Amino acid sequence: MSARPPAPRRILLVGSGGREHALAWQLAAEPGVEAVIALPGSDAIAAVPGVVRLAGRDPLDPAAVAAAARERGADLVVVGPEAPLAAGVADAVAAAGIPVFGPSAAAARIESSKAFCRSVAAAAGVPMARGGAFVQLAPARAYARDLAADGARVVVKADGLAAGKGVTVCDTLAEAEAALEALFAGPAPRGAASTAPRVVVEERLVGPEASLIALCDGREVLGLAAARDHKRLRDGDGGPNTGGMGAYSPLPDLPDELAADLLARVHRPVAAVLAAAGTPFRGALYAGLILTPERGPALLEFNARFGDPEAQAILPRLAAPLGPLLLAAARGELAGAAAALGIAGGLVPATAGAAVAVVLAAAGYPEAPRRGDPIAGLDGTGQALGGATAAGQAGAGTLVFHAGTRRGPDGAWTTDGGRVLAVVGRGADVAAARSAAEAAADRVTFPGLQRRRDIAASPAGVQP
Repeated sequence: MSARPPAPRRILLVGSGGREHALAWQLAAEPGVEAVIALPGSDAIAAVPGVVRLAGRDPLDPAAVAAAARERGADLVVVGPEAPLAAGVADAVAAAGIPVFGPSAAAARIESSKAFCRSVAAAAGVPMARGGAFVQLAPARAYARDLAADGARVVVKADGLAAGKGVTVCDTLAEAEAALEALFAGPAPRGAASTAPRVVVEERLVGPEASLIALCDGREVLGLAAARDHKRLRDGDGGPNTGGMGAYSPLPDLPDELAADLLARVHRPVAAVLAAAGTPFRGALYAGLILTPERGPALLEFNARFGDPEAQAILPRLAAPLGPLLLAAARGELAGAAAALGIAGGLVPATAGAAVAVVLAAAGYPEAPRRGDPIAGLDGTGQALGGATAAGQAGAGTLVFHAGTRRGPDGAWTTDGGRVLAVVGRGADVAAARSAAEAAADRVTFPGLQRRRDIAASPAGVQP
């Protein structure tokens, strides 16, 4: 084995949600990392040992983020959410000569435009559902009717960023038409031209879904452990789509050999298409897949960042340091770093155990989440009382990652967002991890709490 790749010493982490809490928890505990600087961070992220918070800074201001990275001596910037990527934060940081894990705004269109995603996937030969992108309501409605006439159910997607909630999975043609009318009645995406697509209409495929995220350096890809997200608000996949109500890893129906094959057939060709177009992708390339029984795996969407809540289930299973890999990806040196760490087969090694993340959401989520409700059942650090494990500690137990909370002067926690907490259980297998997560989630209460109780209950994960 060659010399170990360098670890970043000072990391500027952009974001404030549950995914960023999980990233801060992971990175701050790794060897060689002196500090994680969170911009703007949160009260919970600030409580992670080794983390410094830059509250009040605007994560959507590219110049301000680049200036903060220079001021704080960051040798790596990690961009968590999708909105700063679309705003060009990674572009500004790269222009300042600082390595950044996160794609340029042009490459991030793989997420910020569903129509662009379809065009890239087509150029890369990656299979997707039948579908089309539309600028006007009438042809979109006509296409939905054509799909329904063929016996297919319909999915309607807003073309721009929608925080994971811009997809309507329709059971009837009437639902599809109502979703289209609502999207076209609303405002156009910020900065979109009048000729830009407003919606994508697709055939609804059936099968278990899977999230396969790869670290990408513009050419090479290195996959993380597969996970499964639960998008619908209520048990049994009922209710509206959300940003995600829970996730688990590993998946019994996506073993490592199939995951490695999908990286070769999905992520690598897409990375090649983006590089050939002059927009190389450096960051977390997230493929949302559906494992159909008739056609095999098909792509539902790409995201340009770590998933949320998938990251909360994947990161606790890492069996290799993340920081050196993120730095290597930012520098275009991923293959060498993987070799130096002894990583073979295209996948970052994971522990043999499992992790299950259960999201606790605020009253009114996803339409109009209520804020300011007192949270009971957390200790002073924001962990669920009883059964918690310390940052960086492997094995069984529970973790709590904060997505939307605030801590008052008296130390009490209140809700401050739609998805409030992700309670993560770890165990020898999915069943044990689920049991730990459920028990810890039971200890947390706040008025109007919304929660699914079937996360990872059916490991096959077949969607209706």
